[in-house]
Amino acid sequence: MELFTPDFGLVFWMFIAFIILFVVLAIWGWPVILRNMDERADTIDKGVEYAREAKSQLDNARAEAQKYMEDAQVKQAEMLRDAARMKTQIIEDAKKEASEEAKKVMDAARVSIEQSRKEAELQFRNEVSRFSLEIAEKMVRGQLKDEKSQAALVDKMLDEIQQN
Repeated sequence: MELFTPDFGLVFWMFIAFIILFVVLAIWGWPVILRNMDERADTIDKGVEYAREAKSQLDNARAEAQKYMEDAQVKQAEMLRDAARMKTQIIEDAKKEASEEAKKVMDAARVSIEQSRKEAELQFRNEVSRFSLEIAEKMVRGQLKDEKSQAALVDKMLDEIQQN
């Protein structure tokens, strides 16, 4: 049983060693351990604070990104409306220019047709006059074959000239 019951000297020296170890740890060990634990706690607290700030910044960045997306969509819609208005205006201008050009072409065609009609009418009158003169000449020649009819015609014309 002697193995299980220690002597007084052993207990005394173990107690002295424990006190020395306790004093050494209390003076140099515990403050270092506590300081390291406090530093670690501060580091963890700072990390948590940085994470909160990062989350806040991320939320702000998401909100700004959403705002920019909405602004971009509004601007895109506005640009599309402006483009549609410009397209409509260009089409209307092109139609107006085309109708004006068509009107000019039609007016030029009318003038050309009128000119051609007048030329054809003048040519027709000239042809009718020429045919009439040829017919009259042939009739007069037929009537003036003898001298008696020639003298009667000359007398008749002289009488008409005297009356006028």
